[in-house]
Amino acid sequence: MALLLKRLLWPVRPLAPLGRPVGRRAASVGADAGAAVRVRFAPSPTGFLHLGGLRTALYNYIFAKKHQGSFILRLEDTDQTRLVPGAAENIEAMLEWAGIPPDESPRRGGPVGPYQQSQRLELYAQATKALLESGAAYPCFCSPQRLELLKKEALRNRQTPRYDNRCRNLTQKQVAQKLAKDPKPAIRFRLEGEAPAFQDLVYGWNRHEVASVEGDPVILKSDGFPTYHLACVVDDHHMGISHVLRGSEWLVSTSKHLLLYQALGWQPPRFAHLPLLLNKDGSKLSKRQGDIFLEQFAAADFLPDALLDIITNCGSGFAENQMGRTLPELITQFDLTRITCHSALLDLDKLPEFNRLHLCRLVSNETQRRQLVGKLQALVEETFGSQLQDRDVLDPAYVERIILLRQGHICRLQDLVSPAHSYLWTRPAVGRVQLGTISEKVDAIAKRVLGILEAPSISLTQDMLNRELKKVSEGLEGTRHSTVMQFLRVALSGQLVNGQMGWTAPWSPSFIHSADIHWPALSSGLGGKKPNETRSLPSFSP
Repeated sequence: MALLLKRLLWPVRPLAPLGRPVGRRAASVGADAGAAVRVRFAPSPTGFLHLGGLRTALYNYIFAKKHQGSFILRLEDTDQTRLVPGAAENIEAMLEWAGIPPDESPRRGGPVGPYQQSQRLELYAQATKALLESGAAYPCFCSPQRLELLKKEALRNRQTPRYDNRCRNLTQKQVAQKLAKDPKPAIRFRLEGEAPAFQDLVYGWNRHEVASVEGDPVILKSDGFPTYHLACVVDDHHMGISHVLRGSEWLVSTSKHLLLYQALGWQPPRFAHLPLLLNKDGSKLSKRQGDIFLEQFAAADFLPDALLDIITNCGSGFAENQMGRTLPELITQFDLTRITCHSALLDLDKLPEFNRLHLCRLVSNETQRRQLVGKLQALVEETFGSQLQDRDVLDPAYVERIILLRQGHICRLQDLVSPAHSYLWTRPAVGRVQLGTISEKVDAIAKRVLGILEAPSISLTQDMLNRELKKVSEGLEGTRHSTVMQFLRVALSGQLVNGQMGWTAPWSPSFIHSADIHWPALSSGLGGKKPNETRSLPSFSP
């Protein structure tokens, strides 16, 4: 039989010693003295990183940093038929963009690599060989067609599909005969005995009698690639993983994994299964939604901290939920024992408000504000390009004034180059006919407003400007103050109505005084000039 077993497996070269697995924790959530906390995020590159994956990665990251441990990225790419080109690179790039880079990964390397399962096949073959030799595993020669018929029959009888363990009791002679025809069968793990109970750090004590409800699972496919059950056990052991923090959908599989640990004679890590992240209506996040992938949030100018904040705010694991927490604050406040079994409902409609808070925090920091100035300059160039009649609007001092004035009112930096704010950068095309629909006294109103700005003896404070603008309508029979302000709105912004609720309008005295913006529609020579500078009289397009 030993000779036949060797023929089951591909030639296996001895691996270089990996050293003893890193110390594992015994019974508590906190790190034991002398034990290293090592956690892993192990996505399958069958798609790009989305919010559900980000949340799992984040909880692993902050748990590792909370206990001065290591955060490992391992790519589970054993299902070669479902791999998406570029997904592996995207996952690591998005973790770095989010500010939670792994300590060890395919890109960074590390002491227990390689970090892609497709490059670790010899380890799985060695583990499978040990299981075969101990009788804990056996070869399965069932065809895909037979397995599909079993599945259809079970569904027709309203039963849970399961393998009938047909190949479990084949004799040595039968195995030898089948090996002659099929030298590379699948390998199944023998589910026997009582599944061990385990204490999940979130869900408490659990035991799932998998042998009574499941057929023996495949652990090594006929192509030499392992299934998830074997690969995660082998890798977690050899990578010294101390804690497995993963989605609650894997809770029922944990007993199966513990049986594998037991059969291989290895000490298992501690398990903490995280409740699911769901849409606000309770439905599952789906890759098919299309709007949950991280690169889309990055392209839409949302801040990484805002995403980390909202996906932790809607769940548990912290003393209290509060908006505006930074990553260092999340690490400090995180407590694994506070994670509840309730699913987290994610309301992405609130993301702009989270982003607004984190944008204000960046604006308040001088160094980060300078970085925002550079980003906004690039956005203005990209958005308006040759439409910029006055390049002075790209002056860092002017751009910084705009950012400071609009902080608290915009949700994203990108909002400042939206149509509602285009008047900050380009000269709106306002025709005399358009202004004439507001008032027939266009020239008189413009002359009086320019007179206020040009008066050399006036200290043009915001309060003074407000009072002077109220005087403009005086002496203009039939002209109300609201008409003057409406005229200013159109002349300065080219917009008939306020394009965004809650923002300081370009015709308000506070905006005129604080921003020192240009006055293109009031005068052909006003672009970029500040109050009290010499200005010519209005010149409107026909």
